[in-house]
Amino acid sequence: MKILVTGANGQVGFCLGEQLRKTEWEFKLCTRLDLDIADKESVRSVVDNFLPDIIVNTAAYTAVDKAESNSDEAFAANAIGVENLAKVAKDNNFVLLHISTDYVFSGDKNGLYEEDDKTFPQCVYGQSKLAGEQAIKNILEKFIVLRTAWVFGEHGNNFVKTMIRLGRDRDQLSVVADQYGGPTYAGDIAAAILKIISKIEAKQSVEWGTYHFCGLPHVNWCDFAAAIISQADLNKIYNKPAPTIKPISTIDYPTPAKRPKNSKLDCSKIETKFSIKPSDWMTAIKNIKAYS
Repeated sequence: MKILVTGANGQVGFCLGEQLRKTEWEFKLCTRLDLDIADKESVRSVVDNFLPDIIVNTAAYTAVDKAESNSDEAFAANAIGVENLAKVAKDNNFVLLHISTDYVFSGDKNGLYEEDDKTFPQCVYGQSKLAGEQAIKNILEKFIVLRTAWVFGEHGNNFVKTMIRLGRDRDQLSVVADQYGGPTYAGDIAAAILKIISKIEAKQSVEWGTYHFCGLPHVNWCDFAAAIISQADLNKIYNKPAPTIKPISTIDYPTPAKRPKNSKLDCSKIETKFSIKPSDWMTAIKNIKAYS
């Protein structure tokens, strides 16, 4: 089994590389410097030289607010680049496993979002990611689109690191309390990907298509922040009293990009088809020093 990983310096890509090193699979990790997926010729050159069985695309433009004023860059990485990967996968009969996002939904639904629910992204980032999904579905039969949410990890920038950093300097943190979702540890996403690949390698029956994978329990950003700060205090990260957390509403914290108020993903399908359980974010943040 030969695996090509794009976006290897991102949160998920980095964890995936770490875990692949513990396997016997042959793999190639590509950062954007190695492979710009928006460059069609670069994609074909790298793929032709390595000839993978599976391409795992973790590359993405993830600057949600900047995407509002840089839509060309967002669509280049999240749509055109994904289309390039899908085309080369089709030409060579490779499997494409692609990471997508909760932002493809409007966030207005009551309850959990299932894979077949109507998509209606409210920001450029979500629109570009949905365009990437649609390109894959239009081109390929053998693919896995893995939607996730609120990703954090030891590598790269994320909400956990931001809360720890701000907590060092401030006595109070104001955090949005009316947006809900499932924080997802990047290492758990990587482990889920490897489990899917293992089933493909074993030539077991695989139901191709879209899957949801995120963390449980679902919380709002304020509750997530409180859990992070509490764990940081418990692990003696601060040399002062831990900051208090003040809940605020979305309207109190305006951003260029509109966020979905409900990002709760139903993960029952991936558990049924691949025996993959939701990410355990509460356990992941216990190693809080790794994020500081």
